[in-house]
Amino acid sequence: MIFDTNSQRSWIICCFFNFLVASIMGLLMRFYYLLPLKAVNYAFLLHAHSHVAMLGWVYLMIYVLVVHFFIPKEKSSKQIYNYLFWITEFTVVGMMIAFPIQGYALYSIVFSTLHILLSYIFCWLVWKDSVKDRSFSHKLLLTAILFMILSTFGIWCLGPAVKILGKQSSFYQIAIQFFLHFQFNGWFLFAVLALFLKQFKTNFSERNNRIFYVLLITATFLTFAFPISWYVKNDLLNWINNLGILLQLGAFIYFYKMLKSQINSLRAVLDPAVKLVYSMALCSLFLKIGIQLLVLLPYVGEVSHQIRSFVIGFIHLTTLGIITGFLFGILIQNKLLSGSCFMIRSGIKCFVFGYLITEIILFLQGVFFYLGKGTLARYYEIIFGSSAFIVIGLFLILVSLLKTKKQESIK
Repeated sequence: MIFDTNSQRSWIICCFFNFLVASIMGLLMRFYYLLPLKAVNYAFLLHAHSHVAMLGWVYLMIYVLVVHFFIPKEKSSKQIYNYLFWITEFTVVGMMIAFPIQGYALYSIVFSTLHILLSYIFCWLVWKDSVKDRSFSHKLLLTAILFMILSTFGIWCLGPAVKILGKQSSFYQIAIQFFLHFQFNGWFLFAVLALFLKQFKTNFSERNNRIFYVLLITATFLTFAFPISWYVKNDLLNWINNLGILLQLGAFIYFYKMLKSQINSLRAVLDPAVKLVYSMALCSLFLKIGIQLLVLLPYVGEVSHQIRSFVIGFIHLTTLGIITGFLFGILIQNKLLSGSCFMIRSGIKCFVFGYLITEIILFLQGVFFYLGKGTLARYYEIIFGSSAFIVIGLFLILVSLLKTKKQESIK
């Protein structure tokens, strides 16, 4: 192990605790449509849910796995990584408390700003300590780090945008989309792909690597034209986005070619739980590309961001399907989560079931709105029930991790 088992277990437990809290917040938002809670401000809870999910689950779990796989043992054992993790978790807990109470206000802004500053320290440490790694997966990781830093420029623009032009200005909205686009499609996606490719012991074709890398980076920049087009009407933006989508398709065709020779040998040795979550991640990835190809149709592109269930479904496709799917797979494959443990297997199955049903219902509801047919029968009850499976699944995983840690401490 790269760092001691106790620290490792504590970090992972902390990440799953954050994920469970974020999912409970999401479930409360679903419940709000069944029975509005006067004590709950929906908008504040939404901010808390999104921040804790992004920064408490995805960011911190990537942190854990990057330290585990990319930082040499003599570097990762330094206390700075442990201190930095727990200070970052302190900011997440701060957001967890502040956002539901006050929304975007003094304390929530302080905690989220501090998180960004701490992420800069993490980026610097990883860049410095992993410098000897010359693998393609390391190249993807460094690119992910650059995207993470780039994405935060959008956040630093928000203050001046509010002061000069106001919250309703196009510049303010574009700055938010800049952050989200390069977080999800840059930092998170490149990081999980780096971690995933790190699991393969053989080298891939240099030519395929290079083409995949160039196409995906170019596509990531070009597809930012799509959210800009929501606020700035210009046909050129549509053409730029269309080119970006086609380049992205080409990138993942090469990604498939890179993996093709490894897939059969990988299937033979992988745990069934790993196969399940990797299948979820890869299917979600190619479904995301398929949905983006539909946006090439002009009218579909215009209404896609106006139908809320489409937007939520697409965000969850990326965060729960692709990113979380890869993270789960890497954790189980490397025995950081025990795929043989009944409670964890059950938790994974509950999570995947809840994710699949919510995605089907969200996109089906979006199609109904698109066709002018209104709300699906029992939509809010079904979406609440399916979301409960996600919460139950994460609860089972967290309880199992806590039990294992307790048993280890007794020994």
